[in-house]
Amino acid sequence: MEEYHNNNNEGSFNSDEAEGIVKECIESVVGSDDYSQALVNKWTASIVERCLTQLVKQQKTYKYIVTCAVMQKTGAGLHTANSCYWDTTMDGSCTVRWENRTMYCVVSVFAVAV
Repeated sequence: MEEYHNNNNEGSFNSDEAEGIVKECIESVVGSDDYSQALVNKWTASIVERCLTQLVKQQKTYKYIVTCAVMQKTGAGLHTANSCYWDTTMDGSCTVRWENRTMYCVVSVFAVAV
């Protein structure tokens, strides 16, 4: 997965910082739990809500979009892609791929300057 990092401008989106926030949120929601079909809807909702809350707490002038996919590890392939048409000097995104023994979690954050 290739990521575009644009951290040169003071006001630009800091994808490294966002990535850290996302990883913390995933860990706090799922941690070392095993994949559970009964819990996956709750997990995905909690992950996106926590990510949004933590990103907004940074008090930066962005509108955020957060997506989350959780998939059981079965040996099946998972491919994702996204494309954005925006101001690359201010707007940005990051995608975090997290996994444990039984599942994958892919979270994308899109930040659009207000």
